[in-house]
Amino acid sequence: MIKINTSILLCAFTGLVLIACGSKKSDPAPNIGPVKTEPPTDKGWEFETTASFADEFNTDGKPSDANWMYDTGGSGWGNNELQYYTNTENNAAIKDGILTITAKKEAMQGMNYSSSRMVSKFEHSIKYGRVEVRAKLPAGRGTWPAIWMLPDDYKYGSWPASGEIDIMEHVGYDPNNVHFSIHNSVNNGGNSKTSGRMIETALTAYHKYRVDWTPYALRGYYDDTLVFTFVNEGKGSSTWPFDQKFHLLLNVAVGGNWGGVQGVDDTVFPASMQVDYVRFYKMIDK
Repeated sequence: MIKINTSILLCAFTGLVLIACGSKKSDPAPNIGPVKTEPPTDKGWEFETTASFADEFNTDGKPSDANWMYDTGGSGWGNNELQYYTNTENNAAIKDGILTITAKKEAMQGMNYSSSRMVSKFEHSIKYGRVEVRAKLPAGRGTWPAIWMLPDDYKYGSWPASGEIDIMEHVGYDPNNVHFSIHNSVNNGGNSKTSGRMIETALTAYHKYRVDWTPYALRGYYDDTLVFTFVNEGKGSSTWPFDQKFHLLLNVAVGGNWGGVQGVDDTVFPASMQVDYVRFYKMIDK
């Protein structure tokens, strides 16, 4: 897929291969930095128990402007997606302690579907830490929800050079098979790093999707079970661009190069991803 961020390109998955997502603003000139460094050792870092940023979605209505902004627009997002992203309660709203991001079958600015792509405000971004999101995923062929992270500043160049962390991706034609992935200059396209897990109630119950991010590794957990590990081998930014601040994105795409592989079933709409909470915990340095 290619999920473009606030103003550029991004995410892809074709066949069995994730290709993924993008960019926030005009990409600066690449600053590649050292080609190779000594691999870090695993110091067994722990994380603070009080969240540095959290949204429990306890106030009904539109999500807090202090916490969230939006990527808006259509034209496929570089990935042949079919939705137009809005910034209204029509597609993202809170009720009874739950954020609901809804994709709808409706004409919108020349597109045939509407949805929302929420982006956490950059003042809440983190470099190293734990991110947890408790969510229930939409059902139906053609849906493509994601919980993912992009860098605030594209220090090493445009996607995929500055990295992407996919905490959760799911496509509706493959029910309950949930994917954790990372992308960098080396690991993208046919060489992506990804791992999936079958969660039999992913579409009917809430589950915790989590990343523990340290200088040594990115580790993905579903319901606190380890499902993915990517270790920093000290080869520089080509494989480890994950030494800068990242922010969170929540979205439900429709169709696209991965989500639309088996077409779109219009009878499933409206289709929603529901989010109980989002929490960021800082790493305790040693």
